[in-house]
Amino acid sequence: MKKKRIATTSLAGCFGCHMSLLDIDERIFDLLELVEFDRSPLNDLKKFTRRCDIGLIEGGCCNEENVHVLREFRQNCDILVAVGQCAMMGGLPVMRNAIMHSDDPLRECLDEAFCTPKVLNPENQIPNDPALPLLLDKVYTCVDVVKIDYQIPGCPPSGETIWRALNALVKNEAPALEYDLIKYD
Repeated sequence: MKKKRIATTSLAGCFGCHMSLLDIDERIFDLLELVEFDRSPLNDLKKFTRRCDIGLIEGGCCNEENVHVLREFRQNCDILVAVGQCAMMGGLPVMRNAIMHSDDPLRECLDEAFCTPKVLNPENQIPNDPALPLLLDKVYTCVDVVKIDYQIPGCPPSGETIWRALNALVKNEAPALEYDLIKYD
């Protein structure tokens, strides 16, 4: 059987979903018998080398670079999977959307983050280096930006949940995750 190609990325999130992927422990060797990783922080490839069968996205979109990377993944992956709460619903970063009350919510957010007395920033300067990606007006989920084929819930999803979903996708099956794998009570 030809190995599937998988690409992964982390947008605006904590990298917990990638850690859960590593939590499949020694089964990573079984996975590597079935797949090879392309663009991914797991192998430090920063560009696609060729088309991928599966793309795993963790995190939402809070800046222009996140949107660019997400669109690049959609163009280069046959199946795109939103992994975790941040990719599916915005997670903690999306809280920024609810606390803005002015006519200029992005400015309000930056002022709160960098210019309040709680922050050691004597010049009250908001970072504006040209190397920093431009912030979006709000945080967007992956499905707000591109078509997402599957979602794996959790914050982060367990290694077992990711393992079972990847096993199904590698076999060209839709992931059917039992309730015990996706309940959080």
